[in-house]
Amino acid sequence: MIKVLVADDQPMVLRGFTAVLAAQPDMEVVGVAADGREAVRLARAERPDVALLDIRMPVLNGIEAARAITETGTKALMITTFDLDEYVYEALLAGASGFLLKDIRAEELAESVRVIERGDGLLAPKVTRRLIAEFTGRRQDGAHTPIRPPRAQPPLTPRESEVLRLIARGLSNAEIAAALVVTEHTVKTHVARVLAKLGLRDRTQAVIHAYEAGYVRPGEADGGDQT
Repeated sequence: MIKVLVADDQPMVLRGFTAVLAAQPDMEVVGVAADGREAVRLARAERPDVALLDIRMPVLNGIEAARAITETGTKALMITTFDLDEYVYEALLAGASGFLLKDIRAEELAESVRVIERGDGLLAPKVTRRLIAEFTGRRQDGAHTPIRPPRAQPPLTPRESEVLRLIARGLSNAEIAAALVVTEHTVKTHVARVLAKLGLRDRTQAVIHAYEAGYVRPGEADGGDQT
């Protein structure tokens, strides 16, 4: 069972998300919270696998809550009403593994939790390119904070570099395998090595790092919007 925590200060959203996830045969909602501080308390007490966190919450906002919650080993999935929330990038820097909009369909919400629990990153399709433009602009004007602090790292092999580029274009493991004419298992191995070498947590961070490090440039992500 995937243990899930849901935190949102809008009662209807909180009840709706909780009902959807509690109805899943492979999920258990272990806590609900109306503010960030309560979400952190419940995460420390219940140790959920995934925490659904509204970015804008009272007492303690979702970004600070995500920072504290991910330190416990729980994965954070951020949710907001806006398709370009000014805090999305800061949420990812705080340790969040993904970002969704509140108008997501029930089946997509449940599958998103499964994706995050597996260790994959996730961004709402409508947000990905705008997010890329946001951090690319910050990088150019010098106000950008890297997703991964600079440190010595082993170089990527040519094949690993190509896999990183394809991840950044939004391709799934199956699509990468087809593009490189290898098995999906081989792609999974390459992805794991890329993340380990670069000190990245998931595919979401890999996408951002690929742009930060110059593996790809804005406008090249034509393989899809999902990460």
